[in-house]
Amino acid sequence: MRLIHVADLHLGQVIYQTYERADEHRHFFCQLRQWCVSEQPDVLLVAGDIFDIQQPSAATWKMFTDSFVSLRRAVPSMAIVIVAGNHDSPSRLESHNGVWQLADVRLVGAPLPAVMPAGDAWMERYIVRLPSGYVVALPFMTGERRAQVQALLDSIACENGGRLPVVMMAHQAVEGCDLSGHDVEVGTLRSLPLSSYGTGYDYLALGHIHKPQTLGHPDDAMAADVTYAAPVARYAGSALHVSCDEAYPHTVSVVDVQTRGGDVRIRQLRIDELRHFHVLPSPTEVYATADEAIAGVRSFASGQSGYFRLHIDASATLPSDFGQTVYAAIEPRADEVRYNPKILWEGAAQEATTADNRPHFEVAELQQMTDPFLFIERTIEQYPDLEIGDVRDAFGEIAAELARMDDDETAKRR
Repeated sequence: MRLIHVADLHLGQVIYQTYERADEHRHFFCQLRQWCVSEQPDVLLVAGDIFDIQQPSAATWKMFTDSFVSLRRAVPSMAIVIVAGNHDSPSRLESHNGVWQLADVRLVGAPLPAVMPAGDAWMERYIVRLPSGYVVALPFMTGERRAQVQALLDSIACENGGRLPVVMMAHQAVEGCDLSGHDVEVGTLRSLPLSSYGTGYDYLALGHIHKPQTLGHPDDAMAADVTYAAPVARYAGSALHVSCDEAYPHTVSVVDVQTRGGDVRIRQLRIDELRHFHVLPSPTEVYATADEAIAGVRSFASGQSGYFRLHIDASATLPSDFGQTVYAAIEPRADEVRYNPKILWEGAAQEATTADNRPHFEVAELQQMTDPFLFIERTIEQYPDLEIGDVRDAFGEIAAELARMDDDETAKRR
């Protein structure tokens, strides 16, 4: 069995609450289509988080439909199996399953039942039979379902007289995975032991963690071509860099499993991101002043493209309009040059963020909040040096901008 394993598409993501990424996703699907044509896999596995939010827009649903229809047309012999992730609505995803099955595409949204059902009928939702092998499709689950998972594998073992490969797909954090790039602390993300997925599979295609990695083989995380003895568990990683903290390449996994219990070959195909992420001036250098930072932004915007965030010395004092100045500097190329207002602070103030202090209070950060007053109520004790007058000035700027927008809208109606 040959499969292509992808995960965590996050279609419809609006990054930094400002920038839509539809063209970046189209760029990814163009590459995926080419790889499907060249590799001719038996099945394409999509291991959850198809959408970024549970109620995606009509345009995002259309992108999902158009993209996977294009893949099926490009490789008519290729089956497609998709499971819901924690960002997806299980019922919404699965409601389309009847139509998609006509195109040999299987959508599995509902998680395994919490209590072992009587009989075997419930298993048919999660087992996909292909001429080349079996796929066990497990959507995101909030808890362990060890007995139910093993029952699925045991059922396949009873009918798998030809020793065809058995592949399992799941959207879950597994103990021991590398969480690099995720905005979580170790221990706050619920992880299940690998043993929760039972025995009897050859390859476990995982989603949920964005860094490509093969569990138990950290040195081979980015190896282009590696073969292991079954069983093997792997995260394909996210299709796009979902945040600038994901400072590692993103790939698509091409997996070959010859027979049940045989070797598993994994090849990684490097995804070409339409827009790369940058740290200015660099991850190891910092801007000492606001003027230096603005000059660096203007230089970057004049000839480069992509997302950027600023690396600034903690002793620097930024003016209240710093964020607006940055946005003004990139405005002529605002689509291709995109700003992450979460500044990287270097120095003593950055180290103090683990205690009671926090970095300089930024107007740009405040403007990104959906409920900034709630933010202040919950964090004001963490900013002992905060000047409430600066906060009032910030809200005055916001109120003035909102009033101007209202005036513009009223003028348009007239």
